[in-house]
Formats: sequence, structure tokens, C-alpha cells
Amino acid sequence: MLDTPDSTTNMTIGMSARRPEDNRLVRGQGRYTDDIALTGQAYGVAVRSPFAHGEIRGIDPSAALAMPGVLAVYTAADLDAAGYKSLPMLIDLNSRDGTPMRKPERPALARGAVRFVGDPVAFVVAETAAQARDGAEAVELDIAPLPAVTSAREALKSGAPQLYEDVPGNLGLDYHFGDTEAVDKAIAGAAHVTVLDLTSNRLVVNPLEPRAAVAEFDAERGHFTFHTGSQGVFGTRNMLAAVLGIDTAQLRVLTGNVGGSFGMKSTVYPEYVCLCHAARDLKRPVKWTSDRSGAFLSDGHGRDLEVTGTLALDDKGRILAVRFEGYGNFGAYLSHVSPIHHATNIPKNAASLYRTPLIEAAIKCAFTNTTFVGPYRGAGRPDANYFMERLIDTAAAEMGIDPAVIRKRNHIRASQIPYAAASGQTYDSGDFRAVFDKAIDLADWKGFRARQRQSRKDGKLRGRGIGSFLEVTAPPSKEMGGVRFEEDGTVTMITGTMDYGQGHAAAFAQVMADQLGVPFDRIRLIQGDSDELVAGGGTGGSRSAMMSGSAIFEASRKVIEKGTRLAGAALEASVDDIVFADGAYRVAGTDLSISVLELADRCRSGLALPDGETGLDVTHVTETIPSSFPNGTHVAEVEIDPQTGIVAVVRYTMVNDFGTLLNPMLVEGQLHGGVMQGIGQALMEMTLYDEDGQLLTGSFTDYAMPRADQAPPFSFASHPVPATTNPVGVKGCGEAGCAGSLSAVTNAVVDALRPHGVSHIDMPITPEKVWRAMQTQAE
Repeated sequence: MLDTPDSTTNMTIGMSARRPEDNRLVRGQGRYTDDIALTGQAYGVAVRSPFAHGEIRGIDPSAALAMPGVLAVYTAADLDAAGYKSLPMLIDLNSRDGTPMRKPERPALARGAVRFVGDPVAFVVAETAAQARDGAEAVELDIAPLPAVTSAREALKSGAPQLYEDVPGNLGLDYHFGDTEAVDKAIAGAAHVTVLDLTSNRLVVNPLEPRAAVAEFDAERGHFTFHTGSQGVFGTRNMLAAVLGIDTAQLRVLTGNVGGSFGMKSTVYPEYVCLCHAARDLKRPVKWTSDRSGAFLSDGHGRDLEVTGTLALDDKGRILAVRFEGYGNFGAYLSHVSPIHHATNIPKNAASLYRTPLIEAAIKCAFTNTTFVGPYRGAGRPDANYFMERLIDTAAAEMGIDPAVIRKRNHIRASQIPYAAASGQTYDSGDFRAVFDKAIDLADWKGFRARQRQSRKDGKLRGRGIGSFLEVTAPPSKEMGGVRFEEDGTVTMITGTMDYGQGHAAAFAQVMADQLGVPFDRIRLIQGDSDELVAGGGTGGSRSAMMSGSAIFEASRKVIEKGTRLAGAALEASVDDIVFADGAYRVAGTDLSISVLELADRCRSGLALPDGETGLDVTHVTETIPSSFPNGTHVAEVEIDPQTGIVAVVRYTMVNDFGTLLNPMLVEGQLHGGVMQGIGQALMEMTLYDEDGQLLTGSFTDYAMPRADQAPPFSFASHPVPATTNPVGVKGCGEAGCAGSLSAVTNAVVDALRPHGVSHIDMPITPEKVWRAMQTQAE
């Protein structure tokens, strides 16, 4: 998919260039996966288990196969005969006793047992989507229900229903980080210890665009082409090829426009394997599109973590140690990146921007009869920052210290950078005190009491909350930066991240325009074709600007280097006399010059190239680029109606350090979206199962989502301190809105309720919870 900016202004790094794709998308001219209609295309529908746990005694497809238009019904037996492997589980980690984490296989279709409501057991293919749905309803399932368990804490209790014979006690991982003895000693000697039970509630991801895919198979070549919404075609191709048991050269993955993902579309799902099998078996393309009800059941969920946090401080409120002990809910199966969101990302991010000498995390991760939990905007980073910020705010209240003052006493100072954190990370850049002070000033911290008095006159309770954060972006990796000069005078960037709403086409073009001087409106972007890539880490973990930005920066420098040699030939001058500036090569001391686009055209038009040169095109892969450390401080103010318990976020201020800002407008947009998702989790989003494992919040009738009229006025500012670990100096921003808003909003609610005896309230802070908390204290 090629996107062309609608501006003729050469927009470079630091300018708020508009997204080139928007004009097309708002006109309904985007091409999403469900828009694909191939000749001879058939349609698939998954048959899902109605039980959370049960023994599969039989699957009878005969009635479905007799229905009009039904072409095939596949079960685990068919896929097993084809030799397909388990869905991907990419992370290996040991429990605290040194034993490997348990990684039970997940076949694309359930084999022997079902383990959550929505577990796919069969796949029906028909001539039309309606016929496939009718056929799916006609498949007869003989499943003997078994007892279910939906809570990680309950799953680990003696006598709980067992999901797997080879996972004793449902314990998938007993994760531990830190020095228990040292933390024990610090807690024992502390002047004050705060202990708080904290929950990061389970969420349904709910992107605008449900999942969809189309598979086609070329029998002569033994080659699949697979269309789907993804977070990176290179990784999707590698994972799907591994499941199918084929070489990556036998599979091409194509992604067009993607209507949101937030981590959920980063893996390979059961339906994708079924589609490929059906396409090869039926010798025709097969398409599948999820509906919203199916998405609630089958898309990977987010969060679901509960901990007891213990914070030890000296008599001045300076942090001595912090400990998190608790439970992470894997769901019925592992995601491809489990357990980073329940385990490793907790201590890595909870250290935050504070001088925290000791940190310990002990989290037991359990299998339960629920939808699997995967990465969701932040993948443990917002959770960890939320846990730390709630502990600090609670400690401040218990010790009688202003919440702003206690944070400033613990800030890592700019003079201490680079800073070796207790998490094992080394912060290369940052000025946390300056960011904090700027946020407090912008939020008019001193003027709060006057606003609080006015709210009281209006019959409302008003509170304010701080949410500081520091995130460790995705682990170090490499990325492709390709540059191709086209015959029509445009330049194509090729890279392995994936835009699903971020605005990559503009931001990456700004990097290239800044380096090569190529007009912004002549730069195109290709990300969604695995055949174009030689590497690709995908989008996730707040790393796209770091990875693709750096890759395009370095590739552009290679273009300049190659062009210097070629310009010497074109201008009949010594290479030593060639200089490059403002998009053109010049012979020093003369008026002879040639632009980089003219030089590319000359190379195609017969210019005699020096030995070993092939033109200006570059295919480049970066060296490993380390994580970065985006950080910030958010301040929320809420009003609460004491009669109904309804919470409204009425002011929201944020100051962030994302390093070099490629495009300030896009960064601010990312923060608006992230904050709203954080407000959703903090105040309303709630995933509930009954005792039989049935999802009670399985539609938008029961599952609340934040609406535009609930968005507060935003005050946004930046205090950039460039990263030193990548050539562009950028830090990630995509997940920071969640990291700041969970704690800012929750702390503000507790601040408003504290005079009424409420010291903590778990997310989601629904009106019922608020009302009941106030009534309980009143009694």
C-alpha cells in the first residue's frame, strides 16, 4: 500500500506534517482485509466450544456437510494429518527453582479437550459467508462439561480443576526477580512500610476492525499468499510458516490498512491455519472475518494481574525497597510472547524514574479456563507503573507528605544519568525533575484548592492525582531500512514495522526528507509485503520510531555515501571534491551540482557507473538497537457525584520526554488515544466470567468503552531529552498514555474519596464501586 503526502512543503524532523493516508481513509478508500474479494473465494466460519472446560467425545459434521453450499468441515484430526505444529510460543523463561516454564501445545483446533468458551473445535467452509454460518450451527458437538476455573489465584489452590495433565497445579511459571534477603532486610529496617493489594483488570481489546484473513494457494509452486491485518508481515510470515511446517519462501504475507490492534493482532491465530489448510485442500481462496461476538471470545485479552505491593521508606519518605507478589492469568493457552506482560515487564518498569535501590517481583502465572491473555498497549509496562504510583501515593498519605514532594525526593537526578537501575536497565538519558516540575506548573497545582471549593459548591467531590512513569521499550532488535528510487521520480522506503494507526508514512518520510532533502510529497512507504523485506521486527513495544526511524536514517546515509561516488562520475569530478547538502551533490568551489533524484535518474539512463556500483538503491539492516526509556508526568483532576458515584475526568495535563519528536502532532495524537484507553481501564472496562467460565461481558451491551464525550480537555507539552542509543535520538510514545493515565486517574479518585475514609479502590472504578465505598465508610 503506497501513501502519498498531500503537501508540497518539504516536511522534515520536528515538523507537524499531516498524515498522507488520512485523505484516502476518511473518504472510505482504504483497503482493509475484509475488502479483499478474490476470484472463486469461499468463506470459513469457526465452530467454537460453548463450554469453558470439557472433554471432546465427538464432532459430527454430517448435517453440516449436507447443507447447501458447504464445501468442507475440518477438525483437529484433519489438521493433525497435515502435520501442522502448535501455535507460536516464542519466549523461554525459567521458574525460580530453575525449571523451564510450562508450554503446553495449542493446536489450531482443539484436540481431546476444550479449555475456554470460544475454543475453536471445527472450521466450516462454504460458498458464501451465510452458508458457512449455517453450516457451523449444524455441526453437532458432543462435549462432556468439566469444572472450570477463571481466576489465577483460584487456579493455584489445591483441588482446583486441572487444565493440563503435564502442568501440575495449573502453574505455568513461578517467576522471580530480585534479592529476597536484601528486600526483607530493607523492609524490616524501614521507618514506614506501605502494603497495598492492587489489580490490573482484564480487558477485551476491541479495535475498530475485527480480525480477518484470506488464504490462497498456488499448487504448482507449492506457495501460499496470506492476507491479514497484522503488526508486521515479516514476523507473521515466520510464525505462520513454522506452524504450517513450510519454508518461509513458500509463504507471502500481505497486510493493507489495519484498523487498530494494540498488540492483539501481533500473533498467529487458529483461524489462519485453518484457512491455509482449506485453501490448499479446496484449491481455491478462502476468507474468514470475525464478528464482534466472536472477537470478544477469541481475540487475545489484555492485563489480568493482581499483586500485593510492599514499599519500604525511610522517615523522610525516601524509597528503600519495593516488592510485588501476586498472580498473573495466562488464560487457557500461552500467547506468543507470554509471560512478558505478567512477569518480566513488571520489575523492569516498576523501578520507574525513582532511586529505587532494591526491587523484587514474585509472580505465579497460572492457566485458567479463559481466553488467553496477550500483549495489550504496554504489555505490563502500564501495570508496573500503576502499581508503583499507587504505592507512592498511598505512602505519601500515610506519612503526611505531599504527593508531589515525596516523588521529587525520590527522583533520579539529571546528574546521575547514565543511571543503573535496580531493574537491571541503564537509563541513558532523561531529566525527570524538569519534566515533573513542568507538568505540575502546567496543571496549575497551586490553583487546585480553588477549583475544589467550586466543585464542592456544585455538590461534587474533586480530587487530583499524579501519574509519573518510565517505560522500557521493547527488547533490543534489528530493523530493515530499504530505499528504492522509482522511475516516476518518487522514492520508496521499505521497512518491517507496520502502521495500524500510528502515522508512519509521514514520520518516516520526515526522517528521509531531513537526511536526503527529497521532497516530502515524493516519498512512499512499503511495510505490508513480506516479499519486500529481509528483516522486520514489526510494530509493538513503542519501538517503531526507534527502529524504522533509525533504519531509514542509516539507509539514507548509505545513499549519500553511494551517491558521492556516483556523483563524481556524473559530474566528471574527483570523489574527494564532491559534497552533499540540501538534497544535492556539488563539486566544491564550483556551481556544478546534481540533485539526488536527478542522479538516480541518470543511473537508470545509462550513466557509466564506477566498478562495483549498481545505483543509489539501498537494502540495509541496522545493528541491534537498544531499548529506550520514554518518561513523563501526567496530572488528572476528577469530579465525583456523591449521589450516583459517577466519576468524570475534568482536567488532564501531561508532560513527556520522548526524545527527538519526529512529528509533534502525531505524538500528541498517540497520547490522546493512549490516555483514553487508560481512562477506559481505570473507570469502566471490565471483563467478567461466571463460575462456569461463561463470559458475562461478551458484547458492548455489557462491556463499557470510553466515548468521545468522556474525553477531558487535554493540556500537552514535551520536554525532550534525546536518547543516546539510536541515531535519531527518539524514544517510544505509543504506550505512554496508558502508563500515565491509569495512576493519574486512580490517584485522583482516591484523593477525592480519602476525606470520606477511602484509601484505595480497584479498577475499574465504576459508579457502583464508588457509591458502595462511600456508603460503607458512612456506616
